[in-house]
Amino acid sequence: MPPIINYENKTVVVTGAATGVGAALVDRLRAANAEHIIALDIKPCNGPADEVISADLSDPVAIDDAIHRLPDSIDVLFNNAGVAATLPLRVVMGVNVLAPRRLIAGLHQRMPPGSAIVNTASTAGGGFMERMTQILELLAIDDWQQALDWVEAHPGLTQNVYGFSKECAQVLTLLQATPLAKRGIRINSVCPGLIDTPLIADFQTSMGTPILDWMTSQSGGRKAAPAEIADALVFLGSDAASYINGTNLLIDNGFSAAITTNQIDYSSMPAVDALTNSSA
Repeated sequence: MPPIINYENKTVVVTGAATGVGAALVDRLRAANAEHIIALDIKPCNGPADEVISADLSDPVAIDDAIHRLPDSIDVLFNNAGVAATLPLRVVMGVNVLAPRRLIAGLHQRMPPGSAIVNTASTAGGGFMERMTQILELLAIDDWQQALDWVEAHPGLTQNVYGFSKECAQVLTLLQATPLAKRGIRINSVCPGLIDTPLIADFQTSMGTPILDWMTSQSGGRKAAPAEIADALVFLGSDAASYINGTNLLIDNGFSAAITTNQIDYSSMPAVDALTNSSA
């Protein structure tokens, strides 16, 4: 029998491919025999990608230029790039929300039936239902700058800008599932908890080490390895997941399950807002 996950003859685009989950994802795609791997990142990519396109995903002009340089046929788009709240609000919302949306809009017509899009969201976006009306209003604004202006005009939504951006990422996945399915394209997202990547230093700055240590203690005593998230991404982008569409997949070693069933040790939690700031 052929392997369950096989990327032979597939052209794949990966954003945020230089480090962490993105770098592990490129390795996994190469092992799965992807024909052509294209990395999009503002940083140099030293992994086994076939092509690297430098792109600042906080800049719509740079994204449009990257779209113009990409091939006419793409089988899988991994919107994996993400930034933490240590950067300005417009950068966080641009990279984490508007860039994936713009890449989907610019590339879906080049994707044949059977193609897939996989977004990297976060458990931090799990509270999106509380702000669904506002998020849908934001995502209905097509213009990049007007969308960011709207976010700045609603400061109550961005007290935790990283969490809000990942709520938007989860809703974007849900919102796009039906229209993309009409073209034979699936879209899903992964929602990791804490991952042992270079970005963890930014979360230590924005959230504080005590919170991260507490979350780790409630997640089996360890953070996820980048490859563990990459494995889920590769699965969702493959034909093995051909009937999975519009799903936000939790990858947090049971952390969210423990919250839902009231099995978390809140007595050791160092801050009241810990759960609203959980990160990927």
